[in-house]
Amino acid sequence: MADSRGGSGLAQRLNWLRAGVLGANDGIVSTAAVVVGVAGATTLTGPILTAGMAAVVGGAISMALGEYVSVSSQRDSERSLVEIERQALTDDPDGELADLARAYEARGISPRTARQVAEELTARDPLEAQLRAKHNLDLDDVVSPWHAAVASAVAFTIGAVLPMLAILLPPEPVRVPVTFAATLVALALTGTIASWIGGGSTLRAAARVVLGGGLALAATFLIGSLIGTTGLV
Repeated sequence: MADSRGGSGLAQRLNWLRAGVLGANDGIVSTAAVVVGVAGATTLTGPILTAGMAAVVGGAISMALGEYVSVSSQRDSERSLVEIERQALTDDPDGELADLARAYEARGISPRTARQVAEELTARDPLEAQLRAKHNLDLDDVVSPWHAAVASAVAFTIGAVLPMLAILLPPEPVRVPVTFAATLVALALTGTIASWIGGGSTLRAAARVVLGGGLALAATFLIGSLIGTTGLV
């Protein structure tokens, strides 16, 4: 069981890492698209900074809220399963033991061995045994929605720092090209890391996010440039 718990903990950490990478990726793309779009309409630093900060704050809050709602729903479902199993153990412990043995039989264990495993695990912690075997749920892995929300907001903000610096620090004539280059390089990196975590094709994943990010930047810059030529800003 120690190995199982260790594997579960590792999977949980990898999921958090992947979520962090994707959150940073969102921060890079959305913030870069906003500041590049505004830079297409005006060369003034004030409007670019204002729009960029609004994108960072609004995006981080939106990411945190979405993650909070999602994880809260997941946690409510997990808590419901825990209560159902706890009540079932109180009402019919023998039936739950038989269900646990059948769950191990379904995995290819012989009936005699499955019964012995079920009895030993039930003797140690009946609720944990039921949750692990029947729902693949570990009470130690129930995620806090507040932790998820904060982590998502932090990851988004970290990702957003790069395009903000890229658009504000260089001289005005090269702001947009520098932001394009920095953003696409960062997206290639986050795509590579995400594919490594997920075990997919590194080149394909990096190409997808770079292409998508490039299209987003090109679209917002074009729209900003068109608005700028109309004299609206």
